[in-house]
Amino acid sequence: MSHLPTLIQDLALILAIAGVTTLLFKKLKQPVVLGYILAGLLVGPNFSLLPSISDLEGVKVWADIGVIFLLFSLGLEFSFKKLVKIGGTAGVTGIFEISAMVALGYLTGKLLGWPTMDCIFLGGIIAISSTTIIIRAFDELNVKTKKFAGLVMGVLVIEDLMAVLLMVLLSTLAVSREFAGGEMLFSVFKLVFFLVIWFVSGIFIVPGLLKWGRKLLNDETMLVISLGLCLLMVVFATYVGFSAPLGAFIMGSILAETPQAEKIEHLVQPVKNLFGAIFFVSVGLLIEPDLIIQYIWPVLILSLVVIIGKTVNVSLGALLSGQPLKQSIQAGMSLAQIGEFSFIIATLGLGLQVTSDYLYPIAVGVSVITTFTTPYMIKLANPFYNWLAPRLPLKWKTAINQYSAGAQIIQAESDWHIVLRSYLLVMATNSVIALSIIFLSTTYLLPILQASISGNIWPGIIAFVITLAATAPFFWGLAIRRLHSLAYRNLWLDKKYNHGPLVMLEVVRNLLLVVLVGFMVDRLFNTLIALVAILPVIVVVLFVFARRLNSFYARIEKRFLTNLNQREQMPSGGNSDLSPWDAHMAYFTMPAESTVVGKTLQQLAWREHFGINIAYIERGSIIITAPARSDVLYPFDKIAVIGTDVQLEQFRMVIETATLPSQNGEEEITLNKIIVDEHTALRGKTIRASGIREMTNGVVVGIERNGKRILNPDSTTIFEWDDIVWIVGDRKKIEEVKELGIR
Repeated sequence: MSHLPTLIQDLALILAIAGVTTLLFKKLKQPVVLGYILAGLLVGPNFSLLPSISDLEGVKVWADIGVIFLLFSLGLEFSFKKLVKIGGTAGVTGIFEISAMVALGYLTGKLLGWPTMDCIFLGGIIAISSTTIIIRAFDELNVKTKKFAGLVMGVLVIEDLMAVLLMVLLSTLAVSREFAGGEMLFSVFKLVFFLVIWFVSGIFIVPGLLKWGRKLLNDETMLVISLGLCLLMVVFATYVGFSAPLGAFIMGSILAETPQAEKIEHLVQPVKNLFGAIFFVSVGLLIEPDLIIQYIWPVLILSLVVIIGKTVNVSLGALLSGQPLKQSIQAGMSLAQIGEFSFIIATLGLGLQVTSDYLYPIAVGVSVITTFTTPYMIKLANPFYNWLAPRLPLKWKTAINQYSAGAQIIQAESDWHIVLRSYLLVMATNSVIALSIIFLSTTYLLPILQASISGNIWPGIIAFVITLAATAPFFWGLAIRRLHSLAYRNLWLDKKYNHGPLVMLEVVRNLLLVVLVGFMVDRLFNTLIALVAILPVIVVVLFVFARRLNSFYARIEKRFLTNLNQREQMPSGGNSDLSPWDAHMAYFTMPAESTVVGKTLQQLAWREHFGINIAYIERGSIIITAPARSDVLYPFDKIAVIGTDVQLEQFRMVIETATLPSQNGEEEITLNKIIVDEHTALRGKTIRASGIREMTNGVVVGIERNGKRILNPDSTTIFEWDDIVWIVGDRKKIEEVKELGIR
C-alpha cells in the first residue's frame, strides 16, 4: 500500500467535517463562517471525540494562502480609484476608529492590571477588524449591494494599511522600549514609496500585457497568469518588509483597472472559496478551551469592549466624515470584531518576547466570540437604528442631518486645489520612479560593473550614464515640463499676490530635482567634487535633449493614463455615488437558468415594479449604455442597476428566485439506439413526422443504413427497414419506445 502524505489526510478530514457543519448551518440559515470555525474546533487537537489533524503547520500554510486570495479578491472588487473616491470618508472613519480603539485597549489593559507592553499590544490587537470574516459575512447575508458596504470595505483597507504601520511601530517599541518618531516616519515614507511605485509600474505594464496576449488567453491561462501575478507581488511585498496580504491586495487593485477584472474575479472565486474555507477552519483549530476558560473573564470583558467600542467609534467616525446616521450605525455594527491581523500582532509580541503568554489565547477567544456575533450584529443594525432614531433629541437629529447633507454636497474644485493637486501628483510620482531607478542601479547594477570592470572610477561613470539615461525623462517631467493649466492661468491673471506662491511651486520642483541628482551622484561616486562636475552635465543633457525627452515622457504618460482609464471609459468604471438621493449602483449577473433571460426590458417592467433603473448591460466586451426597452437579456449578461437599498434588495431576491423549473429532476440523458422494424412502425416516415423527438425528449444524431452512417440527418430524412437510429435523449423514454413502439 502506497504512503499517503499526512497533509492530504488532514485536508480530507477538514473538508469532510466542514462540509457536514456548513450543511447544518445552511439548514439552520446561519452564516457558514460559523460552521467552518466549528469544524476547526472539532478536528483540532483540543477536541478528542473525533479524529484530529496531524500536520497543523501544513494546514496553517494553506490558511495563509487563503488570506492571500481573499485579499486579492478584495483588491479586484475595490480598485485604487474607487478607494480614492471614498478615501476621505473611509480615511476619517478608519483613522478615528483605530486611534480610539488603541487608546481604549491600553486603558482596558491598565484596568485589568496588565504590564505596560501588554496594554500597548492589546490596543493594536483590538484596533483591526477582520477583512476576511466581514467579506464572507456580507456574501452570506447578501448585503454587498447595500450602500454602507462600500464604506465598510474602504475602512477595512485603511485598517489593513494602518496595521502595517502599527506592526512596525510595535516592533520599534518592543526593541527600543521607547517611542521612535523617526522610525515611524520612515515606515510611513517606505509604505507610500512602495505603494506608488508598485501601482504606477503595475498600471503601466499589466494592462498592456493582458491586451497583447488577449487572443491567447482562455480561462485556464487567465487564471494561471492572474494568480501568478498575485503571488509575485506577495513575494515582492514580503521581500521589502510588508505583509503578504497587502501585496495580494495591491495586485488585485492593479488588475481591477483592466477590462478583464470581472472575468478574473469570476475565475478566482472557486480558488478563494476553497482556501478561504481552510483559513476559517484554521481559526477554529487555534481555539484552546482550557486557556479560554482560565481567562474567561478577560475574554468576555474584551469582547464587550470590542463590540461596543468599535460600534461606537466607527459610527462616530462615519458621522464625522459626513455619513448619515443610519449608514454610520450599519458600518459600526459591521466592524465590531477582530481577526487575522489581531493574531499576527499577538504572535509578534510572543516572537519578540515582550508580551505575556496569556495575550495570544485571549486574542483568539475574543476573535472567536466576535466572529460568532458579527452576522447577528449586521442583522441587528437596522432594528437598532429604528429603535435609536426616535429616542434621539430633535436638536441632535437636525444637526446630524444638516451636517450630513452639507458634507455630501458636490462642490466645484477651486483653482488652487486643482493646481496644487497636479503639482503634488507630478512631483510625487516622478520622484518615486526616479528614486526607484537610482536604488536599483546602486544596489544591483553598480556591484556588477565593479566586479567586471577594473578601476575605481569607470564603473561609477558607466553606472551614472545608464542611470541618467533611465531617469532623464522623469527628471524632465519633475522639474521642466510645463504644468500651466487653465486653473494656473486663472490664478496668475486673477490677482498679483498669487504670483509668489505659483513661482514657489516652480522653485520647489527644481530644488527637488537638485536633491535627487545630488542623491544619485552621492550614491554612485560619494564625493562632492563629482556633484560639482556632473551637475552641469545633467543640466546640459536635459536642455539639449529637451524635445526628445518631452516626447518620450509624453508617450509614457499617455500610455499610463490610457491603461488607468480603460475601465473608466466603460460605464462600469463610472461614479455611482448618488448620496443625496440615498441611491447607488449595484451589479447583477443573469444566470443561464433564469426566467428573465430572453425577455425584453419592456416585458420585464422592472422600473415599474421595483423603481430601479438599468444603467447599462455588459455582454462580454460589448457595453450597451442606457439600454432601450426593446433590448433583450441574455445568459451571463452583467447589468448595472441604480436604486435604493430597499429597491435593490427586493430586486436581488427576484433575480435569485427567478429560475426555470426542473422538468422532473430524474432525467438520465444517454446515447441509445432504436432499430426500424415492424415493431417501431417508423418505416416510411420522416424524422419530423414520426414524432420520435417529442416521444424520447431527444435528438436524432445519426442513422446507420446498409453499412453507411448518416451523421446529424436532416429532419426530412425518411426511415427505411433495418435502419439503426441513434438518439440522445431520456433513457427511460427511449426504452419505452423500444418496448411499446410508436403509434
